[in-house]
Parts: sequence; C-alpha cells; structure tokens
Amino acid sequence: MNYILDNWTPLLDGARVTLELFFITLLLSVPLGLLLALMRISRVRALSLAVNAYIWLMRGTPLMLQIIFIYFALPGLFGPAAALPALPAAVIAFVLNYAAYFAEIFRAGIQSIDKGQYEGARVLGYSYTQTMRHIVLPQVIKRILPPMSNETITLVKDTSLVYVIALNDLLKVVRGMVQREFSMSPFIVAAAFYLLMTLVLTWGFQHLEKRYAAYD
Repeated sequence: MNYILDNWTPLLDGARVTLELFFITLLLSVPLGLLLALMRISRVRALSLAVNAYIWLMRGTPLMLQIIFIYFALPGLFGPAAALPALPAAVIAFVLNYAAYFAEIFRAGIQSIDKGQYEGARVLGYSYTQTMRHIVLPQVIKRILPPMSNETITLVKDTSLVYVIALNDLLKVVRGMVQREFSMSPFIVAAAFYLLMTLVLTWGFQHLEKRYAAYD
C-alpha cells in the first residue's frame, strides 16, 4: 500500500489520459455513428454503399492496426505534415472505429421501428427530420441501450491499446512500474480502476433502461 501511495501521481496521470480518451471518443463517436446510420439507410444508393464500405473497413480491421496506421503510416504516406501527436492520433482512430459500431447499432434500432409510424407521421404533416427527432429516435434510444452499454464497456478496456504508440495511459504507467519494481501491486490498482469504471457504466445504463421502461 505504501508503494502505491508513493507512486500515486503517475497513476493518476495515467488514469487521466485513459479517462480523457474514453470521454472524447464517446462524445464524438456517438453523434457520428448516428449520422453514419442515417446515411447508411439513405435512399441515395451511392451514399449508402460508401458508408457500408466504411463500416466494413472499420469493423473488419483491428483497432490496434488502425491506431498504428494513423500514427505511423500517415506521415510516411503524406509527409511530416500528416504527423500527429499520440493523443490526437489515438482519438481519431478510436472515434472512426467506434462510430462504425455505433452506426450499426443505430441502424438496427431505426429499422426496428414499424413503418406504419413513418406513414402516420407523414399524414400528420411531419417532415422526415421531425419524424426522426420526435417519433423514431426516442423509441430507438430505448431499444439500443443494451448494445450501447456493451460497446461502451468495451471502449473502456480498448483504451489500453494506445500503448502501441507509447501514450502514457494507466496500463502503460502500471506496466512500467511493474518492470522497474517487480511488484504486482500496480496491476491490482489498474484492475480496480477498470472494474470501477465498468461498474459505474453498468449502473448508469441499467438506470437508463429502467427509466425508459417506465414509459412502456
């Protein structure tokens, strides 16, 4: 315990990087995922095919490979001007990757809504945007909460992949401590941190599910 207390500052710095990456990714990838889902189900075939190809690419290649490509390969392809610091490169990779997964979740939720509701909205004079905003999306949110919960919890654990570009997240800091001091205590701290985050997220999504269930 004394060892942990003596090294509290680097552990907090690592946790801060992990949380920063998590929240920025979530903040940007969810709305981008919704936009991609709407484009995916668009009647404009070229647009739908382009988004479908993007989703296939992002879901079909490992996130770690995407991180490495953005951080290391882009400068090689486009010159030093394309080089990015570690954190922005990680954010871009995570947002592009998770937006593809969220897009499929949103798409499934939107397409699960009965078509009669769209027709009823048209009869009432609603535009497509008004129909999505006031009728469809409120129902979609309730239906997609379980898969959104799973993806969000996966995101917490995936943040540890940034070690490949030497970003000092919590797990990288912990590994460095273990290698220097030959103590397993930092691993226990890291495990407790991730478990606490997943516990909070699980509780939050369960609360949302109960709240939306009350409107059934």
